[in-house]
Amino acid sequence: MRDKRKTLIKVGLTSLTAFILLIWVIGWAKNFKLSSDQKVVTISFQSANGLEKGDIVTVNGVRKGVVDEIQISGNSAIVRTVLDPDVKLKEDATFGISMLDLMGGKKVEIRPGVSDKEMNYSKLQQGTFYADVPAVMAMLGSVQDDLIKIIKEMQVTLSSMNSVLSDKDFNSQLKSSVSNLSSISQKLNVMIDENRTNFKELTGNTAQLSREATVFMKENKDKMKNSLEEVQTVMQNTNDLLTKLNKLTDETTSGKNNLGKVLYDEQLLTDVKNSLQQVKDLTKVLMDQLKEKGLNVDAHIKLF
Repeated sequence: MRDKRKTLIKVGLTSLTAFILLIWVIGWAKNFKLSSDQKVVTISFQSANGLEKGDIVTVNGVRKGVVDEIQISGNSAIVRTVLDPDVKLKEDATFGISMLDLMGGKKVEIRPGVSDKEMNYSKLQQGTFYADVPAVMAMLGSVQDDLIKIIKEMQVTLSSMNSVLSDKDFNSQLKSSVSNLSSISQKLNVMIDENRTNFKELTGNTAQLSREATVFMKENKDKMKNSLEEVQTVMQNTNDLLTKLNKLTDETTSGKNNLGKVLYDEQLLTDVKNSLQQVKDLTKVLMDQLKEKGLNVDAHIKLF
């Protein structure tokens, strides 16, 4: 009876130990924590394809949390993650969903950032979904028709290039062009070798001319400055003269000076015209008298 009881106790202890160990393994696999200091970060992704509740969350590749909940909000997936208390994220932290392994598992990868200010954990964060093998295959399937068309066009292009390259005339002309190019290169090399001395002299002369010009500028700097100042003075005097001429023209046109009064006084012009007419009449009378009896002067002079 005692042996049977001992056996039952051993079986019970073994079962309890196995159960506790199983619970511990499951909790470790799912990252279950009894601590109340865990940090909750909510992230918005455009897609959470393949991510499931209980998947791991890594910080710089180290497992530090678990996906607690996934919800749909409009065109976005809202992922609620629970992180270990020792995790510290900065304001510039980044979040992404990437492949866990080649079997298709997913995880949430977090880069903690380098900012001096700690992140506000109550704020909704923005994350990026990194395409995996199935997503890439789906993308390739969406452009399958375009790829087939491009491949066909490449086949036509390669066929045309083969026909051109296999043309004997084209090959002959290409060889001739390459030969001519080689000949031209050789002639250029010969010409450069033959005129190397001339090139050196030309370069030397240019350098000498540049130095002489620099020396000339330095030696005549003051004279050139004076010449420029004199030119500026002449230009200023010319401007003053033009200003005075414009003023004289305006005064003359408006009749403010004597010349203007003479040229633009209508009464004076009328008197001049009358005087000229009287001189003309007097001249006519004198001419008529000279033609007939001579000049007849009838003058009455009274002295006293």
